[in-house]
Amino acid sequence: MNDHAPVPPERLTRNWDELLQEIRVAETGVQILTGFLLTVPFSQRFEHLSDFQRDLYLVVLAGSVATTALIVAPVAFHRALFRHRARHWLVEAANQCARAGLVMMSLTISGVLFLAFDIVAGDPAGGIAFGCSLVLFTLLWAGPPLLSGRRHHGHAGSSEPPTHP
Repeated sequence: MNDHAPVPPERLTRNWDELLQEIRVAETGVQILTGFLLTVPFSQRFEHLSDFQRDLYLVVLAGSVATTALIVAPVAFHRALFRHRARHWLVEAANQCARAGLVMMSLTISGVLFLAFDIVAGDPAGGIAFGCSLVLFTLLWAGPPLLSGRRHHGHAGSSEPPTHP
């Protein structure tokens, strides 16, 4: 199926429902992370952070808020466009927001790990933890889909055309 062919409404509905389920999982995690990060400045140890650590904290807090915005945006889109027959646009926009939100989530969680390791074990440990975390997210979140795509590319055994949420 080419990118310009109309997508059946049932498939759009299924894709939308699947995206919403995925967003619910990510949304819960990022909301818990954001809530936790918002409490950090009120802890006794916060005043003992170096300027670098405070700046890093602000960066990961901003990343967590940006991740929340990206992950929740499809819900706002849906509310704004309810009954406007924009399901195709909603699915495409939600897919892009979910992808960007997952990238931001991996960066933010890695940044939080950097901050924690930096506070506990020092700057080199923080950098190593950050790098290892990004590698882990990349291997787990991007690796299997890329490998799966290579294995299944060109297989004619599927009864359903490829979907592009």
